[in-house]
Formats: sequence, structure tokens, C-alpha cells
Amino acid sequence: MFVRILKQLFRGAAVAVPAGFVGPVLAQDNIRGLEAIGKPVPDGVNFQPPVTELARDLIWLDNFLLVIITLISLFVVGLLIFVAFRYNERTNPVAARFTHNTPIEIAWTVIPVIILLVIIPPSLSLLFKQMRIPDAEVTIKATGNQWYWTYEYVDHEFEFDSFMLEREQLAEFGYADDEYLLATDTAVVIPVDRTVVVQVTASDVIHAWTIPAFGVKQDGVPGRLAELWFRADQEGLYFGQCSELCGKDHSYMPITVKVVGEDVYEQWLDRMIEEYAAAPGEAEPLVVASN
Repeated sequence: MFVRILKQLFRGAAVAVPAGFVGPVLAQDNIRGLEAIGKPVPDGVNFQPPVTELARDLIWLDNFLLVIITLISLFVVGLLIFVAFRYNERTNPVAARFTHNTPIEIAWTVIPVIILLVIIPPSLSLLFKQMRIPDAEVTIKATGNQWYWTYEYVDHEFEFDSFMLEREQLAEFGYADDEYLLATDTAVVIPVDRTVVVQVTASDVIHAWTIPAFGVKQDGVPGRLAELWFRADQEGLYFGQCSELCGKDHSYMPITVKVVGEDVYEQWLDRMIEEYAAAPGEAEPLVVASN
């Protein structure tokens, strides 16, 4: 009940939870000691480290398409250079009078068709893999709000809100300084090597739930329930952000996911279920032993 009252107080406004406030909402995020794997890095231009099959397939497809478009670009640039030097006015003072060249016209039609036929199979295969939702071992409903996320663990009938932390709150919650604008007061916690299905919707405008290291992104549309899935195979801390322009504080509703071992997840789950009946501040942090 206390969480629902807080939700109503915060709904419709971008509010950071005050430092020092202790209650059921803040006490939920109590898993420390995870390596931050999926987050932006200074001057980074590459993908984040992939930790799901979907993310690895996306990177392979991106590299495959990069090879094709690079070859096409080099061919077109080379052709332009050849034509500029071979058929300029100085080297070719008498212009040709023909208007058609059947072999060339056939070539510029057939070759792009062949290229598309090469691209289609891996593209559709990956698309179907994303769209076919497998049986879930963990089901989470993510609801986008202006400007925070609400998470419901459907199988266990509890939910919590997730707000961005202010800079001065990062150390208190166990985050590094460079994780400002990425870290939240409460995180989604999931077990490693388990199929997770996330049901995505929104309460007001369109939002988007995205974790780059998982290779997932799904719009949350008010009145509709969409699904995505992933299976993370590496324990760690992962970040995402709302990826659909949703208002003035669009940049301030990050997503934090903690992937932990099965035992730690079960402990966290038990504590979360009990926490709503426990007195605020009773729970001790769960520490994940580093390898």
C-alpha cells in the first residue's frame, strides 16, 4: 500500500528520491558487488559487450551488412572517379549520342536484387527469433511513466517504481560516479541463464524499454501490451534508457538491470516478497562475491 501511495505522489512528475530517505522503495535495491558490463564508455563507437544470443546475432548481422555496403560504396566511388576522368570534356570532346544500354540496365537491376536476396535470409531469421516469444522462466511487466519505470514481477505479484538517482546518491547505492544518469534507486534483478520475458506498456505516452547489451528494444504504447525476451549469460550490471522521446524529462528515466546467480536471485526474491510486510530499513544488503 505504501508503494502505491508513493506512486500516486510521484506520477506525472520527474522526481528524484531524496537522499537519506529509507523505505520499501529504496530498500529493494540491495545487491552490491556486480561488475558494470553494459554501459557507455568515453569515446566509445562500438556495441556494448553482448551477453545474449540476440545481441550477438545483431552484431553479426550489422558486421555482415557493413561489409556489403562498404563494397557497394567503394564500387560506386570508383565508378564515379573512372567516369569523371574517362569521360570529361577534355578527354572525350565528342559526346556519345546513344540513350540506352541494355546490358548495363539489366545489370543494375539484377545485381541489387541478388544483394537483397543475400540480405533477406539472415535478417528475417533474426526478426523471427526476436518475435517468437519462448516460454518464460521469469516474467516482468515494465510500464513507462513520465518519467520513471514501474516493474511488476507477474508470477510473484509485487511491483516497484524505479527512479533515476541524483549524483550525490550514487555512492550510497553502490554506483560509480560515471554511472550518473544511468543508475536507478531500484533495479530489475534477474537470474543468469534464464529466459526472461518483459511485457512492455505505458501509462501516458509512448516510451521504449532498451538494454543494448541484451539486444532488446521495445516501444511501450498506452493501452497495448508488447513483449520482448532475452537470456543473459553473464552476471553483471547493465544499463539502458528510454529510447522514445516522451517529454521534457525523457533523458532522465534510465533502466538498471542486475543479472545475478540463481541463489542470489532467490534470496532477493524472498526478501522482496517479505519486504512489503517488513519494517523499513530492516533488510541488509546482499553482496555478490566477485570471482
